[in-house]
Amino acid sequence: MAPTVVIAPDSFKGTIGAAAAAAALADGWRKARPGDEVRLRPMADGGEGTVDAFAAAVPGARRMPIRVTGPEGAQVEASWLLLPDGTGVVELAGTSGIELLGTPPRLRPLDADTRGFGEAIAAALDHGVSRLVLGIGSSSSTDGGTGMLTALGALFADDAGRPVRAGGRGLADIASADLSGLATLPPGGATVLTDVTNPLLGSRGAAAVFGPQKGATAADIAALDAGLARLAAVVGADPDAAGAGAAGGTGFALLAWGATLVPGSAAVAELVGLPSALADAAIVVTGEGSFDGQSAAGKVPAHVSALATALGVPVALVAGRVAPDADVSTFAATAALTELAGSAAAAMADAARWLQEAGAQLAQTVHDR
Repeated sequence: MAPTVVIAPDSFKGTIGAAAAAAALADGWRKARPGDEVRLRPMADGGEGTVDAFAAAVPGARRMPIRVTGPEGAQVEASWLLLPDGTGVVELAGTSGIELLGTPPRLRPLDADTRGFGEAIAAALDHGVSRLVLGIGSSSSTDGGTGMLTALGALFADDAGRPVRAGGRGLADIASADLSGLATLPPGGATVLTDVTNPLLGSRGAAAVFGPQKGATAADIAALDAGLARLAAVVGADPDAAGAGAAGGTGFALLAWGATLVPGSAAVAELVGLPSALADAAIVVTGEGSFDGQSAAGKVPAHVSALATALGVPVALVAGRVAPDADVSTFAATAALTELAGSAAAAMADAARWLQEAGAQLAQTVHDR
């Protein structure tokens, strides 16, 4: 019987999505070892590529196109995913994410918001989904999820009863929150995928830790943290809960709605059937854009590796780059696109090509061993 190879990478952030990366790796592997059975299980942790990962891994999944309000206020084309069991998968990255601000991004630390994410959730609810799976990585804003909740029927007002401005800037004016008009959760509830465990406020909070990535200055961070504290004072959720600070405080808002936050990589693995795919595998290939010392803490390669190791399945790693502080001693083989292409710029310019090369190289390396 032909050996079974499972290919389960994350997206290579800003370069190629998980589904396309898995397909390119598979093309390369098949060129080197055409007799092997190759199973694609593209992965995600809740950020960019979550919808694509489910679409590639779940037979019968249907994309549901929509137009939503993007993080700059303009309408953007997006989609959510309907699974055959009635689950709706919605990702923040494709509706309110930093990738929608261009390359390089036109950062809007005080003004970007999550309204589009809420509009996409509302569309899924209007369709009648039985439950929601929500990915909240790759956010562009620090609005505490107020844009999302507003799109779902909440009202945030200042001390004169007027609706506050959109985005993080409006947090400073919040005096009251009326959540009585919020849409009802679907029968199966809402599961939120995130690899972030930060609280809402303080030195480890949404503004302090993630604000700089979204263009926030020191003064912006102080203003945003104070605004998030005002939000926490009028909304009945725990600001210290693990993940409350995810996606600029969107985790906090989803807790207030009644959603459940879970580690993204583990939940996606279960939902796309990775454990069963690994049961009779000869090897699994995983990867991400940058594999470094932080990758062992909840990232996709670490979770895939843990699942495979528990089953006695060897693991190969592909990364855009492998940092000097990364521990790759547990992998049966590794490949770095920057080394194959000769530079980071060359690897990023044609990621699919170099992923094919990496797939072929790994297949040959494993065969030779």
